[in-house]
Amino acid sequence: MHVLEAEDPRRMGDFTLVGRLGAGGMGQVFLGRRADGRPAAVKVVRASLAEDPEFRARFRQEVAALHRVGGEWTAPVLGADTEATAPWVATEYVPGPSLHQVVGAGYGPLPEATLHSLTGRLARALRAIHGAGLVHRDLKPSNILLTVDGPRVIDFGIARALDTVAGGLRTSTGVVLGSPAFMSPEQVRGLRVTPAADMFGLGSVLVYAATGRLPFGSAELGLHALMFRIAEEEPDLTGVPHSLTGLVTACLAKDPALRPTAEQVAARIRTDAAEPWLPAELLAELGRLAARVLTEGTPSQDPAPAPRVVPEDPVRSARRWRPAVAAVVALAATAAGTALALRGDGGKDPAGSGAPGASQSAARSVPDAFTGAWEGVVEGDVEMPKRVLRLEITQGGPGDPVASYIDTGGEQQCGGRGALVSADADTLVVAGSRLTVQMPQGRCGPQARQTLTVRSPSILTWESGGLTADLHRSTGGPQAVPDEYVGVWVPANELYRQQGMVRIAQGPAGGRLVRIADEAGMEGGTEQVCESSYVVGAVSPVLALGPGTYTAESGGDCRQHDAVFLTVAGDELLLYSMAVDAEPAHYVRKS
Repeated sequence: MHVLEAEDPRRMGDFTLVGRLGAGGMGQVFLGRRADGRPAAVKVVRASLAEDPEFRARFRQEVAALHRVGGEWTAPVLGADTEATAPWVATEYVPGPSLHQVVGAGYGPLPEATLHSLTGRLARALRAIHGAGLVHRDLKPSNILLTVDGPRVIDFGIARALDTVAGGLRTSTGVVLGSPAFMSPEQVRGLRVTPAADMFGLGSVLVYAATGRLPFGSAELGLHALMFRIAEEEPDLTGVPHSLTGLVTACLAKDPALRPTAEQVAARIRTDAAEPWLPAELLAELGRLAARVLTEGTPSQDPAPAPRVVPEDPVRSARRWRPAVAAVVALAATAAGTALALRGDGGKDPAGSGAPGASQSAARSVPDAFTGAWEGVVEGDVEMPKRVLRLEITQGGPGDPVASYIDTGGEQQCGGRGALVSADADTLVVAGSRLTVQMPQGRCGPQARQTLTVRSPSILTWESGGLTADLHRSTGGPQAVPDEYVGVWVPANELYRQQGMVRIAQGPAGGRLVRIADEAGMEGGTEQVCESSYVVGAVSPVLALGPGTYTAESGGDCRQHDAVFLTVAGDELLLYSMAVDAEPAHYVRKS
């Protein structure tokens, strides 16, 4: 916590402001106190947002929703004024470190009994949030604060007020609704977000609390690889207690409809309020911290002396907090307040929540001419592609992972990321790539060393493993699929019109966006329709799809498809070809 600056307000409503806690995309966060001494985190909206009628209307709606949430394992609203010149809202100040700090830099993975208590309480918090008509959208360890009596979920609801403001507010302020490692598959694909997305986040949080690891890897693998894993790969649950693996697996289901609701989890995981919910040594330290914060009268820029944590149970003495936690706990009041700042601070959670390029100190050895997305046909040609490569290059210095790829062709789709070896104005050399994703499992090998040469602002020559191809600049982001592909397509030959269908959704490269249904024949005297889903590996010059994955409804006679390539010819004709077929099939847009 820091002292107030000259231009800071001294009072907001019934709250006297006594110090600065942090800043976020929405504005400044202060520590405030009511006349009865109760502390609060007071968020004051910055002037540019307050002047935006659209933001103010959404802010008013969200604050009203927050009042309905109540305080069951959340930070309740203590006061607000949405009509003031500087709108503000005050929530309960939570004197405790985040789950990220405790697991990542202090106590380590939590014991099984604590995990059960954490699960039940977080489910009840989500039940209250969802019951108020809100979706958290960013449930992660740094948004869960630990206190003596239980966890508190923070930063829900209000961030959505930033979502509809004109002028690209989220880009201009750095606010991102969702941290990559804790996003749900539907968030990754840019689809509609429902309360089920929070349940996926709950599953990821529980894996981290139980193991200290992330279920799909960290953002150090590259944002694209991480999001690909979330959408397509199974989570790594090694180390999760057997008593929770079934629940965690259900929460991490790719299909939102298959995940349990917060109500169902709360009913399944019961917690005994009479039992301590945390290990004794951790509870003792949190108690001392809470007492110190609640009785503190004036802010100070200097941390209190670091307390020494002595485990009460000698059997668990091996799990003493590491030395690094001394500073974390001593500064927990500051850290907890900063966490309330709508995550606009510069801190990092275990996900590496910032997008690629967030490390501004990294050496910019990659010339700007190389950065961005590139795609091209590696084997075959545009009319009859056999293998298509998508390459995404980011900034970085020697040894940094700067080049991620999706290689689609034949019977497989492979993804990896390579580190920079050398760079000059025209040529980039990337070391042999480390494999990050593969479909199907066990079929891919790492990419050989790649040499990239800029031929023009829009053409990059790629050389690797004896192959050479020209890659062209392509699009990225959540709406990378060209609009002319989006929609439903059926066979051009009316005789087969009822026997096949291609459905293409908008979304990012790496998303499972295409479903193809076709008739496989007869089974038991009835027609059998096989439906499979595909990951988009590239969007230009063709839509390259990895090997299909059949839905649960598909029968045993359905044949696993190889890679598929789609090309729009004219306004209403879609050419459908496979790497092993000689001639493409023709589809037309469904009327």
